[in-house]
Amino acid sequence: PKLEVTLCCYGLEVGNKIDIHFMTISTGIPNLPEFVATLEVDELLMVSCDSNKRLDVKQDWAKKFFIDHPERLERYRQQCFHFLPNFFKSDTHSLMSLYNQTGGVHVLQEVNGVEWDDETEEVKGFSQFGYDGEDLLELDPKTSTWIALRPEAVIAKPIWEDDKELGKEFKIFLTQIFPEQLKQYVKYGRSSLLRTELPSVSLLQKTPSSPVSCLATGFYPHRASLVWRKDGEELHEEVDHGEILPNHDGTFQMSVDLNLSSVTPEDWTRYDCVFQLSGVKEEIITKLEKDRIRTNKVKPNNMTVLVTAAVVVLALILIGAAGFIVYKKKRGEREKGKISLL
Repeated sequence: PKLEVTLCCYGLEVGNKIDIHFMTISTGIPNLPEFVATLEVDELLMVSCDSNKRLDVKQDWAKKFFIDHPERLERYRQQCFHFLPNFFKSDTHSLMSLYNQTGGVHVLQEVNGVEWDDETEEVKGFSQFGYDGEDLLELDPKTSTWIALRPEAVIAKPIWEDDKELGKEFKIFLTQIFPEQLKQYVKYGRSSLLRTELPSVSLLQKTPSSPVSCLATGFYPHRASLVWRKDGEELHEEVDHGEILPNHDGTFQMSVDLNLSSVTPEDWTRYDCVFQLSGVKEEIITKLEKDRIRTNKVKPNNMTVLVTAAVVVLALILIGAAGFIVYKKKRGEREKGKISLL
């Protein structure tokens, strides 16, 4: 089971800096640590740890940060190895008791963090829990109250809200501790977190009747959009958006297909493909033009003609040779028949 968290539901803005903590505790799953936690900054994995006492720092700038702030690394270690597993285990047992569950596989997950607009300095905090693969409770940071995200969560809501200290702790983390940490992380990881690379954009088509695919590859970060437009208006029909995929060099690629089956060749010039990268004002616009499209269809060149002719000649020679052999064989049989009759 997993918690499906849609960050759009928090109203996160593209381009803002985000600090997100993911935590999971499970029961009844062999060969998996009971507790696993990760810290992501602007969607870059910074730290991962688990209840098997493994802690891994992922980014070079994060390693530099922890060298300069060893007390922060020690706090993460203590939180991940001791406090958080016990905290989540207690909550899991409470939920199992609440729902009359005595055993089996159960998963409690939490995602929390902050979004920081480095231009306006506005900070938004968020925290959400999921249980056994479904959303459970979401914190309202303004009132420190919990919002039930499904009917079954209504009975859990008052129990969590009775713990006044828990609500206060979440508020302190979301409004003070996490925002300050995020600003420090951005300072150390500025070269990575603020890095931008624009892609190359190509138009591809397998066959003349296939959709035309607009491919953008080599961009960073992966917060980007790629759309087809007609007369300057974004198209939502006759288009198929692909997923954003990683390249081997750490950049990303994405594509969007346009079905041209009902479009006349005269109207092609009304279409264009537009790429927009987060934090970059300029758009990359690629007009839909015949000579820009790369296709699998290959025009024969002189060498192809010569090779084809050679193959045809060879085939004729082989056919002729085979015919001659058959003729000789039959003639031999006839001669042999004559001799036997004498």
